Amino acid sequence: MFRHVSTGKTRNKLVGGAATFLLGAIAVANSAQATEELNALVWCDHTDPALIEPFEKKYDVKVNLKEYEGTGAGLSIIEQSRPGDWDVFVIDGVDVHRAVEMDLLAEIPADALPTSDLFPEVVMAENNVVDGKTYAVTEKFGYNTISFDKTKVDPKDMEDMSVIWSDKYAGRIAIYDYYVPVIGLVGLGLGIDTADLGADDMDAIKEKLFAMKKVSKQVGEVVSSQTALATGEVDILVGGGEWITAVLSEDKPNLDWVIPKQGGLRWAQSIGVMKESAKPDLALKFVQYILSPEGQARLATSSCYWGMPANSKAGENLSDAQKAALRWDDQPEYLKNSQLYPIPDADLDAQMQDAWVEMLQQ
Repeated sequence: MFRHVSTGKTRNKLVGGAATFLLGAIAVANSAQATEELNALVWCDHTDPALIEPFEKKYDVKVNLKEYEGTGAGLSIIEQSRPGDWDVFVIDGVDVHRAVEMDLLAEIPADALPTSDLFPEVVMAENNVVDGKTYAVTEKFGYNTISFDKTKVDPKDMEDMSVIWSDKYAGRIAIYDYYVPVIGLVGLGLGIDTADLGADDMDAIKEKLFAMKKVSKQVGEVVSSQTALATGEVDILVGGGEWITAVLSEDKPNLDWVIPKQGGLRWAQSIGVMKESAKPDLALKFVQYILSPEGQARLATSSCYWGMPANSKAGENLSDAQKAALRWDDQPEYLKNSQLYPIPDADLDAQMQDAWVEMLQQ
């Protein structure tokens, strides 16, 4: 099934570019000394030197990273590469089965992963396990929900999804331009579980989409949406979450996020070893490092975007301020009150996209 760019791949490019540049400089400096190389196809949060350098030093290896946006783009890169070119693959959790069907991922021994340390709700065997075999592991997760400036809106209002299509904050709302999570959020606001969302629900969802567009100031991608919220151009971002505000928490403590009483959408990213890897043992060590408490804390607070670490023990390596920005203590409640993205079939996906285009034209 065709999938659009996942929320995890383009978050906070305002700061991600600098990290990528620095990593490139470090890689050049280290390349003459490293005895091995490892090639990883990743999202931008893995390009932070603070995450990669400790692994490189420990294993005397140069990690060559290629960032991509969207599962389709990642698969296209693999198709254009030679067998064995890539050792590690970071992928949207819902697309792991697709990669396994394409025979891209190697089985990972279940006892090689710290599964018992992961938050139970994000182990997600339905994503990472096929026919009883583990091919990937959830490494990071977060939420598409509502971000806002708590000095300009009533935080209590943000706990009710219906506020995003009411007139109370007309002209002060931005909408994240990704139809899947936003339509999912509207569905939740109408009491429709994402797993049950179907064609019969689209008329009611379209009505609220159009109402939301009427009271919004803009619909934009990640950078423009984050910028609008950070600069005060808007006070509310529909579809935002910790990935928008947490990385800015030190400089912008006025920015906040919440999961409304009706719920939020949960995204998750996975990491696996490529089946054709020439260095499967080293690739597995990299996966294990990323899943370690230390690696998880660094990944959670990557300069590109923040998100909750899958490993519950990562909290030992996060500061109180970092945990507060990530809503660490609220996770039990948030996990209960969040649902996975809708996974529409081709017909429903077409209807969802058509509804989104109609909304944009309002």
